[in-house]
Amino acid sequence: MTGMKISRSTQHRLVESYDFPESQATLRVEALSVDGGKIRLRTALGKPCEWKDYKAVSLHENVCAAFFQDNEQLINWTNRQIKTAVITCLGDGHEGIWNLITQIGEDYQRREVLEWYHLVENIYKVGGSNKRLKRVENYLWSGEIDDALAEFEGNHRKAVVNFRAYVNKHRARIPDYSLYQELGICIGSGSVESTIKRIGLRMKISGAQWKAEKVPQYLKLRCAYLNDAIA
Repeated sequence: MTGMKISRSTQHRLVESYDFPESQATLRVEALSVDGGKIRLRTALGKPCEWKDYKAVSLHENVCAAFFQDNEQLINWTNRQIKTAVITCLGDGHEGIWNLITQIGEDYQRREVLEWYHLVENIYKVGGSNKRLKRVENYLWSGEIDDALAEFEGNHRKAVVNFRAYVNKHRARIPDYSLYQELGICIGSGSVESTIKRIGLRMKISGAQWKAEKVPQYLKLRCAYLNDAIA
């Protein structure tokens, strides 16, 4: 852009010294989703690399942010955003994700929803009769949990037992998805999944390894780019 060539090492130093301003939602947050990604850390010479988790949160129709092994900062940042009276919070079945979500906003303000497409994915992991699985999907789409589980009555296969436990664990987060869709309430966490993928386009480039202490700064850089905060 300037006509001057800048070396890679200089660019890295500029990024590492830059103080990225905190992203702020431009509109009241009606829905958000949280998910996790992986990043490869640099290790000592001769030792295998390590993959560590980071968490990203997407404020739907607003901005995103990502945090490396700093759940408290994720919660604090999210709670600083201006929210609507009721906020829809979406997540998959991972317990760690819901441990974070339950600390966002107030209990009366939070509408927790198990992400529909993740639920469907788990239905078809059970295997067996496709007709039965489709009936289960249709029941759960309408929030008819007991009818869905009744389809597996007397079936003690491990996959079935695991699915029943999964559904019962998140029973309070399984609404009438058809009604929610009709009312315009979000039922999918594609926003944060897209964020994770787009962060990965930079952080998981071929051969990339990162020093743990520098990961947070580069996550800030990537999110600033995705939030159109930088050119």
